[in-house]
Parts: sequence; structure tokens; C-alpha cells
Amino acid sequence: MKIVLLQTGKTTERYIAEGMEIFSARIKKYTRFEILTVPDVKNSRSMTVFEQKDKEGKKILRSVTKDDYLVLLDERGKEFRTFELAEWLEKRLMLPGKRIVFIIGGPWGFSEEVCSSADFRLSLSRMTFPHQMVRLLFLEQLYRAFTIIKGEPYHHE
Repeated sequence: MKIVLLQTGKTTERYIAEGMEIFSARIKKYTRFEILTVPDVKNSRSMTVFEQKDKEGKKILRSVTKDDYLVLLDERGKEFRTFELAEWLEKRLMLPGKRIVFIIGGPWGFSEEVCSSADFRLSLSRMTFPHQMVRLLFLEQLYRAFTIIKGEPYHHE
């Protein structure tokens, strides 16, 4: 099983990129993992929000396959405590041959086409975070979930 974090646009904040590198390296000790970046939509200032989400959505969907298990990181998704996330992830890791693709959209969220393609929606919080900050928060939680699955002492409860 491979886990993919699919994000839109480059990570421009250095502290976020550095944190992502740290947690990405830690996650790779537990599973095959990669981060894919879909380029930002060009000339978006002249587009409506709907057009931006639509173009971004098409890029996202070109980056996944029909066999992927798609998880949208969405503020309207299911919230878990960290231990519950670990349990949920452990079950998903049993899926035969599929990639689990966690998708972080751009600042306007996801197109309807992406939403209808998703297998699951996951919320990190009911609070709103910048989409680049979500990258780092999610990777830390993914790492923490793996330490729980493996019975390691990183997570205290």
C-alpha cells in the first residue's frame, strides 16, 4: 500500500516546507509515501472562483487513478481523535493494491467533480487553516497515526 499526499501549488513558506520534509522522512520509515504537487492554476485573477476550482479539479483528477482511494481533507469532513485516525488508517491499509491519496485543495476548496470522486472526507478541525498549513498539520498527524499503529511512544494518551 502506498500513501500519497496530493497538494495544489508549491509550498512557499520555508518553515512549512522544512517541517514537511521532516515528517515525510519519518512517514517513509513506515510505508511507501510520496508528495505530489499539482501546479497552481495560471492567470487565476481573471477567473471566477468556480472556474478556478474547476480547472484545479481537472488537474487533480488527472493525477489520480480509478483504483485510488481518494480522501479529501475538507473542513466539512469527518473529524477523528488521533487514535481514531490511526484505527481508520490501519483498516484502509488493508485495501488490496490501492493507493490512499489524501488531497489538499487550493484556497477555494474542491470542485464538485473532485468531491463526487472522493471516497472519504476527513477534517483536521472545524477551524479554518491556510491550505499550506494544513499540509504540515496533516503530515504530523499521519506520522503520529503510524506511531500509534506500531505501538511506539510518540503519542501520549
